[in-house]
Amino acid sequence: MKKTRRTSGRKWFSWFYVTVAVVLVYFSSVLLSQQSHLNQVARSQAVADKRLEAAQQENERLKREMAALNDNSQIERLAREELGMTKQGELPYGSVKR
Repeated sequence: MKKTRRTSGRKWFSWFYVTVAVVLVYFSSVLLSQQSHLNQVARSQAVADKRLEAAQQENERLKREMAALNDNSQIERLAREELGMTKQGELPYGSVKR
């Protein structure tokens, strides 16, 4: 009678260890997949942060340029240099570049 108990007891323990091993493998795989997903999200956030910083710098540059364009002397300089405009009575002067 003692032999029957031991055999059934050993079977229970072996099934218990198999079940524990399966559960550990399952949770380990879930943990690894979640960690992989978190790493991917962190990389995406880093890229988005860099894009945001570049856009903010561009925005500041454009704001400074817009503020400069409200100055009459700046408008006159741009009109003369980029558009070749002159004041009334002035003659346009251009040099030949070699």
